[in-house]
Amino acid sequence: MAYRKDSIFKNVDWWTVLLYLLLVICGWFSICGASYDYGDPNFFDFGLRSGKQLVWIACSLGLASAILALDHRFFDTYAYLIFGILLLLLFATIFNPNEIKGSKSWIVLGHVSIQPAEFAKFGTALALAKFMGEYTYSLSNRRHLMVTLAIILLPMFLIIMQKETGSALVYLSFFLMLYREGMPGAILFTGVCAVVYFIVGIRFSVLPMADGVTPWGEFAVLALIIILTSGLIWVYCKAGRKLSYIILVVGLSAIVLGILFSFYVIPFNLVYMLLGMMVVLFVTLIVTFLRERIYSYLYISFFVIGSVAFLFSIDYVFANVLEPHQKVRIEVLLGMKDDPSGAGYNVNQSKIAIGSGGILGKGFLNGTQTKLKYVPEQDTDFIFCTVGEEQGFIGSSAVLILYLILILRLMVLAERQPTRFARVYGYSVMSIFFFHLFINVGMVLGLTPVIGIPLPFFSYGGSSLWGFTILLFVFLRIDASRYGNTNV
Repeated sequence: MAYRKDSIFKNVDWWTVLLYLLLVICGWFSICGASYDYGDPNFFDFGLRSGKQLVWIACSLGLASAILALDHRFFDTYAYLIFGILLLLLFATIFNPNEIKGSKSWIVLGHVSIQPAEFAKFGTALALAKFMGEYTYSLSNRRHLMVTLAIILLPMFLIIMQKETGSALVYLSFFLMLYREGMPGAILFTGVCAVVYFIVGIRFSVLPMADGVTPWGEFAVLALIIILTSGLIWVYCKAGRKLSYIILVVGLSAIVLGILFSFYVIPFNLVYMLLGMMVVLFVTLIVTFLRERIYSYLYISFFVIGSVAFLFSIDYVFANVLEPHQKVRIEVLLGMKDDPSGAGYNVNQSKIAIGSGGILGKGFLNGTQTKLKYVPEQDTDFIFCTVGEEQGFIGSSAVLILYLILILRLMVLAERQPTRFARVYGYSVMSIFFFHLFINVGMVLGLTPVIGIPLPFFSYGGSSLWGFTILLFVFLRIDASRYGNTNV
């Protein structure tokens, strides 16, 4: 096969570069609008946030050019070294004496503050690509899977130790990449179930049923486990579909009879009855596994016992693991508490700002909610509310369409890669961008918890912009070499 030896700038994907530039420019104008004070229109003043962001943008463009000038083999060769250096930096940051807004995730260097967690995403993506790119790698290999999870969870743990839970949760986005690379759908299904259990268990834990003694949260989750178990047997155990039908019919019949007895005869906590059913279900699955030697039954039995254990650990985690402000944010999001002047203030003001923009918006610098600083963090985590107020529904939709095109483009680039290393890294980049976009816009609209993560290329800050720039342009440099060696 003949390799094409063209200039790197002929092979780079300029459509993606154009999307990057459009988002950065739109982000700068949004920062101008969010940080603007009446009577002070000099956006190029380096003492203002708009001026400082220009410096970050200029540095990012230089950084992007430098990355494109590197040999593409640099990232493959030094992936583990880069990851190790960033892990050491994350570890050192834990002992940082300087706290910013309760977090130790920032390293202060004179007038500049750097957040290593933003750069660790790039290092983690490279390390995953390097390890998963090995010829013998397989997700079905237990040792390979454990090492893969360790690469993802180790930086998460270090970032949590810095009291920066929001940035740590971003690393869960790598599981989207793992799903593309062959991770069983059952694992993704289990993760979705855990989220549902948590929301239902917390939201309805203190709400009693009509009998006055059964909590709705625990009852609903345990009933759902029976239904899901029946469905899993139907899907994964073709020979056990009769058992699936029996579990569903007997389980639902017992629940209905228990409800009628508790409501009209003697009130009792139906959770105890459901726990007894869980024991019977677990034993049935284990006996079926021992008799038929079909491992799917064993795995489903683990799902049952794990689901029950997770459900009853929720209260402990909520009460003892989460920080007080995190608990309040979740309670406000789930409608358990109304706190418009406290934890819910940011979201309420953000929704007011976006709603006031209407269809066409109030125009550049004409927003009232943002100009009067009603929205805290309006040029960082809540920057999207400025877009909604000034540019309205049309402008907000245009920004979201740009992000959608970028994410879809990254998927196209990832799929055309000739090596697993390049494909894994590409999907890692796409997953990180998708997670940031979904969570940031969701929290501004009050649809997801407020965990404080930036909107790529829009939120003010050098660490955020540099981190996303490195992520993207390393992939563009790798993609540009897909034909073989390229001359710089």
